Amino acid sequence: METKRLSNKTKAAPSLRKLSKIRAADPLIERERANYDHPLPSREYILQVLTEQGVPVAFERLCELLDIADFEREPFSRRLGAMAREAQLLQNRRNDWLIPDKADLLKGRVQGHPDGFGFLVREDKGPDLFLSEKEMAKALHGDHVIARIVGMDRKGRPEGKIVEVTERANRQVVGRVFEEHGVYYVVAENKRISQDILIAPPEKGDRKALRPKAGQVVMIEIIEQPSKQSQPIGRVIEILGNYADPGMEIEIALRKHELPFEFSKDALAETKKIPDAVRKSDWKGREDLTQLPLVTIDGETAKDFDDAVYCERQGKGYRLIVAIADVSHYVADGSALDKESQERGNSVYFPRRVIPMLPEKLSNGLCSLNPQVERLCMVCDMDVSATGAIKQYRFYAAVIWSHARLTYTEVAAALYDKDAAALEKIGALLPFLENLDALYRVLAKARSKRGAIDFETVETRMVFDDLGKILRIEPYERNDAHRVIEECMLAANVCASDFLKEREHPALYRVHEGPTPERLVKLRDFLGTFGLQLAGGDEPHAKDYAALIDKIAGRPDKQLLQTVMLRSLRQAIYSPDNVGHFGLAYESYTHFTSPIRRYPDLLIHRAIKSALAGRRYDTLNWEQVGLACSATERRADDATRDVDAWLKCWYMQDRIGEVFAGSISSVVPFGIFVALDTVFVEGLVHVSDLGRDYFHFDEKQHAMVGERTGKRYRLSDRVRVQLVRVDLDQNKIDFRLAEE
Repeated sequence: METKRLSNKTKAAPSLRKLSKIRAADPLIERERANYDHPLPSREYILQVLTEQGVPVAFERLCELLDIADFEREPFSRRLGAMAREAQLLQNRRNDWLIPDKADLLKGRVQGHPDGFGFLVREDKGPDLFLSEKEMAKALHGDHVIARIVGMDRKGRPEGKIVEVTERANRQVVGRVFEEHGVYYVVAENKRISQDILIAPPEKGDRKALRPKAGQVVMIEIIEQPSKQSQPIGRVIEILGNYADPGMEIEIALRKHELPFEFSKDALAETKKIPDAVRKSDWKGREDLTQLPLVTIDGETAKDFDDAVYCERQGKGYRLIVAIADVSHYVADGSALDKESQERGNSVYFPRRVIPMLPEKLSNGLCSLNPQVERLCMVCDMDVSATGAIKQYRFYAAVIWSHARLTYTEVAAALYDKDAAALEKIGALLPFLENLDALYRVLAKARSKRGAIDFETVETRMVFDDLGKILRIEPYERNDAHRVIEECMLAANVCASDFLKEREHPALYRVHEGPTPERLVKLRDFLGTFGLQLAGGDEPHAKDYAALIDKIAGRPDKQLLQTVMLRSLRQAIYSPDNVGHFGLAYESYTHFTSPIRRYPDLLIHRAIKSALAGRRYDTLNWEQVGLACSATERRADDATRDVDAWLKCWYMQDRIGEVFAGSISSVVPFGIFVALDTVFVEGLVHVSDLGRDYFHFDEKQHAMVGERTGKRYRLSDRVRVQLVRVDLDQNKIDFRLAEE
């Protein structure tokens, strides 16, 4: 097809397609071009050609389409540049040319769905685009793409077409091997990656190539990303073992969520140079608290002891000392250990296994406040009044000698049950523990007066046999010994926050904002149906929530109301912007007490040390670090949730057919989730199993309502269900309503 850029005066001239085949140095070309009114294609024609292509076009290909001769390339490139400056065109990361947003091209990240379709989460925060299964064949979950709107799907959602993948998110994938007709492929453990990944056959003679068997779990490296024409292809780089091997659920979670679990050579080399014990040179500039009877109080299985406490009577009030492991003394800013800690963000606690933020030599050794050894600490030394107010405090570096490693169970048995064995073990430490308990009662009253929210929740733990299989899941009761330590840590964290805020020093605050206006409206509408009100107007205080919780304390529907109230609140995050902590009713709050297992706490230690020395620790991009620490915290939660779900599925797989009592824990458009009473497992009753009726989701009432019968299944309602299916691959448990 001849180009349309020739004027009417030059219709008899040879086409540019033909001219482009003539040597660029031929003077005939110069004379022919000189006769053209428009030697280069117009902007309108360039846009027309790009629109017809429907995809980003490389410069070389665009030159071919527009018959650009070699000597025209430089001025043509300048024309494209001018169009880009005027936002008529743009270049992607591969330097291909495309039409920008006014041509309905949108940037975003692909969010896959286990059923094969997906969504484009737009960078401009506009409504997500639905991506059909056909479109999802071009990309994997997490990929960054450019797409355009092509219409509306059958549900009225804007539907997108992927124009180009600009950034691939998946280089390595963990999954399970399957074999079909001699072809091996991997099904990813991340169910948002719904495409099967073909395993490339090893090259002939390659003895080192890994050859997995069907049913094994492997780590693969993607060597060919998916496209419109082909499936993704991967090479096996690690065989983890069989799917049902003990501990495999953790190995999968580590790789699925990209949790760092092996320390770098540089980090290990630095750790090796660290001494095994506190040296005399480490005492310089530190106060000696080794004679003070500080103790650690933790759970039975804990090995990393961040904090030690001591309390004495001081007039009508108390002196509270909270000594926290001085991790910053050993982990220098910018070191390999520091970079490793920042990448991990926090320790991750799985059933029977911990992925520590710091190497074991530090986390369980030199930084852990083990009993009867010298340890370096940062101390918060507080004077607390008889009404629970912190009158003054002081931060300083010290050396301590923990006098005992106690457990919550032992302390509770001694203080509250007067157990003879516990009292004998605690011995002369008992008066100091009694002081701690008395201080806790004072702080608890101040907490209530402050209006902190105290939702009642049931924590559970899994009990395993020697082979690593679950024997049972049981409730884990928090006693007052837990609350003693919790109040001590809260007090130290508040002082750390106040210390840095008063000095206008950069910090990472632990912030928790109140409900959004939208959530507040929904909550009040829901409470109104029960004749209840949440005080506080458009900006309720934590006190208003706490007052309502007290008001509903004796009601049979308390759990329902409390759950809806809890879900109205936002998630706590780390941020340099101090907006307060809504749930705890603090105007300023940060994390200081766990530097062994939380990176933000390590940063707070460095900031306090800098402020004490008259310096500023502000070499960080605090906002960026806050976002990263919040993300690693969510990553850890997601990973542990996956492991717990798999273990619960494994535990329930032999109980199909059994009937259980439980409560509705969540209501969604496709059914109800039921939490069982005695085994503490949750599963789904699909909407199709709710009864012979058309059930509709009532979001405001958190209920499924039958169209004909009016039957309602509402959050926290009691039901009896029968276990009908356990899917270990999907981590799903399915129930159906049991007949009365």
